[in-house]
Amino acid sequence: MTSTPPPASPASPASGSSAADEASTPEKLKQYAKARRTSLVGALFLMATSAIGPGFITQTATFTQQLGAAFAFGILISVLIDLAVQLNIWRMITLSGKRASALANDALPGSGYVLAVLIVIGGLVFNIGNIGGAGLGLNVLLGLDVKVGAVISAAIAIAIFLIKRAGIVMDRVVIVAGIAMIILTVIVAIVAQPPIGDALRQTVLPDTINFATITTIVGGTVGGYIVYSGAHKLLDSGNAGPEHIKEVNRAAVTGIVITGIMRYVLFLAILGVVASGVVLDTTLNPAADAFQAAAGEAGFRIFGAIFWLAALTSIIGAAYTSVSFLPVFSKRIAGRAADFWTVGFILFSLAIYLSIGTPPATLLVFVGGFNGLILPIGLTLFMYIGWFRPSKLGGAKYPKWLLIIGTLATLITWYMAVNAVGPIFDLLNT
Repeated sequence: MTSTPPPASPASPASGSSAADEASTPEKLKQYAKARRTSLVGALFLMATSAIGPGFITQTATFTQQLGAAFAFGILISVLIDLAVQLNIWRMITLSGKRASALANDALPGSGYVLAVLIVIGGLVFNIGNIGGAGLGLNVLLGLDVKVGAVISAAIAIAIFLIKRAGIVMDRVVIVAGIAMIILTVIVAIVAQPPIGDALRQTVLPDTINFATITTIVGGTVGGYIVYSGAHKLLDSGNAGPEHIKEVNRAAVTGIVITGIMRYVLFLAILGVVASGVVLDTTLNPAADAFQAAAGEAGFRIFGAIFWLAALTSIIGAAYTSVSFLPVFSKRIAGRAADFWTVGFILFSLAIYLSIGTPPATLLVFVGGFNGLILPIGLTLFMYIGWFRPSKLGGAKYPKWLLIIGTLATLITWYMAVNAVGPIFDLLNT
């Protein structure tokens, strides 16, 4: 992705600059400020729409069917963990001015290569599910064969990366798609009339707690590549260094809050359907069943649009972020070359999806769990950097409270991963 260039320095009269040049300086600064705001919002929505993907939607439908209102507690815990994880990782990457794999290698030689391999594998698994999800979305929206829809969606994602100003286009696509997804889901949640009182109670006092569920939804929100997506986008947009830390913190928190609200609204929409006695088919497309039950044929088509937009933005996010880890192996993978690697990543994901027979819904739940298992490994590396190699973070004093909550989140994610690994891999046999 092409970076937003810095503004030209205002020229002094002594430099011999023309009056026209001086007059244009405020306009250039205004344009630069606007571009920076767009890149920050783009990073925020890239993370949020990567998290609000087809896996997120299918997981929410599946677990709401299984746990009912008790799933609200899992959402709350996932948001708290997400905040601790994202505030730390976005801050460290911004302060260092280095991508995650380069920072890890700098602090602990060799660890960046391990992290890059894990993230690329996790991103590939995610993207296979995303492409399958895009096919499901177009199947619901237009009645296309699922695999035909997957091919069309992959082609659209590739076209976005082949456009010359791909970075700007990607910002616009993910922002518009993210807003559309939120509006459409709110409409269906209102129509579904969920038992809000029971949901609020079980948000803090659940009838049951399921570690595999929480690990899966944490993995689907900040697991694998997702937590790094917005931070890497910020670096590519020129927003690195301690002077940007307040904006980065705001973007990190806002991204998680948007994701949390979207997840809760979607949960309420599906809970309203489940509470009415409708049984969702969790092997095919449970969320589509819920939207159709709530709002009839119109709801079914709305779901198709939401699901397809979610999948398309997630294909873009997974491919872009996975490839952003590859320069640790070769510095040639940058600029336009990185865009072509991204295209190859999407094509490879598509080829694998077309060759496998795993039902899309099952695959979409599994990928969140798989990336939830990867999350504590990367988080442990970053906590090591924060506690023992703070000199790698640009010399700025790092808040101890952030390290403490990050360490607690690390321990929790390890505990959940160990307890959830069996049930998560059992999904592939269902």
